[in-house]
Amino acid sequence: GEIMKEFIEVLKSCGYDASFVKTKEEAFELAKTYIKPNMSVGLGGSVSVSQIGLLDYLLNNKEITVHNQYEAGISMDENIERRRKGLVSDIFVTSTNAITKAGELVNADGSGNRVAAFSYGPKHVLLVVGVNKIVDSVDAGFKRVMEVAATKNIERMNNKAIELGKEPKYNHENIANKFSWMKADDIKGRIIIILVDEELGY
Repeated sequence: GEIMKEFIEVLKSCGYDASFVKTKEEAFELAKTYIKPNMSVGLGGSVSVSQIGLLDYLLNNKEITVHNQYEAGISMDENIERRRKGLVSDIFVTSTNAITKAGELVNADGSGNRVAAFSYGPKHVLLVVGVNKIVDSVDAGFKRVMEVAATKNIERMNNKAIELGKEPKYNHENIANKFSWMKADDIKGRIIIILVDEELGY
């Protein structure tokens, strides 16, 4: 408990709005308080966000506009357009591939819309982060990105492609080619971190 309290203080000192919760359910309840009527919402692919029930909640919420690039059946042009709109949304909802004990956020991306959102664009970025994402250093974060997160995501996306009767086409080259790490944010509270005392996502 003490260690987590200290960690939350570190995250706050980086300019983040940080909270620690025990369960997925608490994370979901807290996350909902940041979603207000008439907001526009951007999405960065995140298993953590769907694991706490937040993705379904966003997609079924009639009071907000979700720029959902994952919607089945949309054209590539529409997909690109929604990613772009997500980058100027009121709130961008995702997770982080890793977070260091000093509060640095480490991420890799294929198309880059998610790593872009961390740095600049959306008014707020809401991160749902399991304790399994905590690492000692930026180097350890990038190691985690390549060895854990990318590998599991490649497997997930390739399995999905096979289910849809397509050739598996994801490897490290097309899923992890844009990288970022962030030390702090100059806009206090722009990045919201909900740290969950459970293993979530990859």
